[in-house]
Amino acid sequence: MTTGTLKIHTENILPIIKKWLYSDKDIFVRELVSNACDAIQKCRVLREHGELSTPDEDFRIDVKVDKEARTLTFTDNGIGMSAEEVEKYIAQIAFSGAEEFLGKYNSQNEKDQIIGHFGLGFYSSYMVAEKVAIDTLSYRDGAEAALWTCDGSTSYTLEKGSRTERGTQMTLFIDKENEEFLDAARLRNILQQYCAFLPFPIYLNDAQINKKQPLWLKGASECTDAEYLEFYQSLYPHEPDPIFYIHLNVDYPFHLKGILYFPKITRRFDWNHNTIKLFCNRVFVSDNCKDLIPDYLMILRGAIDSPDIPLNVSRSTLQMDRTVRQLSQHISKKVSDRLMALYTSDREKFIQAWPDIEMIIKLGILQDEKFYERSKDFLIWKNLKGEWTTAAEYLERNQTDKIFYITEDQQKSHLLDLYKGEILVASTLVDTPLISYLEDKLDNVKFQRIDGALDETILDASREKTLLDADGKTEAVKIADFFRSELNVEVEAKSLATDSIPAMLVLDEDMRRLKETMALSQQILPPSMYGKRTFVVNTNSQLIQSLYQMKDKDPELAKEIVQHVYELSLLSQRELDPHALSAFIKRSGSILDQFSKKLK
Repeated sequence: MTTGTLKIHTENILPIIKKWLYSDKDIFVRELVSNACDAIQKCRVLREHGELSTPDEDFRIDVKVDKEARTLTFTDNGIGMSAEEVEKYIAQIAFSGAEEFLGKYNSQNEKDQIIGHFGLGFYSSYMVAEKVAIDTLSYRDGAEAALWTCDGSTSYTLEKGSRTERGTQMTLFIDKENEEFLDAARLRNILQQYCAFLPFPIYLNDAQINKKQPLWLKGASECTDAEYLEFYQSLYPHEPDPIFYIHLNVDYPFHLKGILYFPKITRRFDWNHNTIKLFCNRVFVSDNCKDLIPDYLMILRGAIDSPDIPLNVSRSTLQMDRTVRQLSQHISKKVSDRLMALYTSDREKFIQAWPDIEMIIKLGILQDEKFYERSKDFLIWKNLKGEWTTAAEYLERNQTDKIFYITEDQQKSHLLDLYKGEILVASTLVDTPLISYLEDKLDNVKFQRIDGALDETILDASREKTLLDADGKTEAVKIADFFRSELNVEVEAKSLATDSIPAMLVLDEDMRRLKETMALSQQILPPSMYGKRTFVVNTNSQLIQSLYQMKDKDPELAKEIVQHVYELSLLSQRELDPHALSAFIKRSGSILDQFSKKLK
């Protein structure tokens, strides 16, 4: 067996860092400004240890563009470096000065957190620069300025610098392929995106970029409604005001702060656009939080900041681990707690917000059992009287184990004449799978759409045609036989509770739900799997009675009207094949024409 050590060649590593470590070139601005913030933050820590006396108001970071010289300079008055430290922290790739500093001056104070971790951020400058020069002066008494220069190869020069004040000036000589970064407007947009909430003033050509503190750093009790709305508008200009918000503040088992908003849903709302902004120590990382936020909460807006979020080396994306899963569950719990508090304290406001939040709640129930347990008590439904209720309240009030419902487009259905009891309205596309889910959760409870079965409550047993003729058949059976022979479909003749409805279509509840659920995922069931579909004719309807008597007197007209009544039922319940509509209209004209001739 042989042992050895890995041989690392810097001439191979540097091109990888320059070209492949970062997904966007813009990030070099974030990295260099973050490094400057770290240098100033270290001054604060030294001040607390009595080694420095500079006041906060003196700290600043300057970014300057010189198009003629083709240079970008990043200047800070932070801790600075000696020549030895330049060799240690700059010349040795991935030696993190932040980690060594924290080891020496360990602080639990949240304000003292250092942004950098890996020591690679500086090298992002070579994505846009053909040469970089660092002129730096350490805070230590008697220190001498050092000037480090490198063209991106493995060779560099280190000599005496010209800086006379504590801090660091980094000069990037921009290459011809990246002249866009010499445009001040371009730089301003990048700084506003990544650095708007950093703790020290940042100036671009002497104009300050970051004038506002992140609201999430304040306690919820210290924030006003006006501040929450102002912060929302700063994140999402021109968006309508949100419905309400949730202020997050977690100290254990991880650190997380943030503010999440429930947005107002408009016609222009983009359901697929991820807009929760992820920060790490106030540095913008990403607006893609799909691993941190459950799918059903991706509609939310706002900002989340956590130093504990595991990021990849380039600090651009999340790395899934136990912490991320814990954060996801905690955020979900905070959302459900906030909704429950609103439902309990201000039910009217909760109901007003329901059209904008119901999809979140319903998807959350379907995707997360823990969310269901926390939210089942504020899952509400509107009934046909315009009253709001939970399923539990409905069952208690009606002393039943069956919940009748209709879909949004059935609110004017002629079938409502059959039902005298309370009917709920299922208003969204996800209500079909949601109802099936609730039936599994609620013992012995069944949801039934009004056309899903022939419930005994819509039948009038006292007028049932039960008298047998010489052949041993009832009138109801003979009527059913007649319609069945003309239509070649499943037919039942029943005594319905109203005379105004000649016929209706009963759609198998379970198979119809399966069809609708599959349609949500753009899957189509073959017609053979649509399930049982029964045409029910009302033996108490004068039209049905007349058609049955017409079968011998005018069989052709009777046949046409039977087909017409059947297709009217299909049409009223949105089951008529669109291709059959033309024949339906043509037949309508034919029937009217025949009746007009009989009137002459």
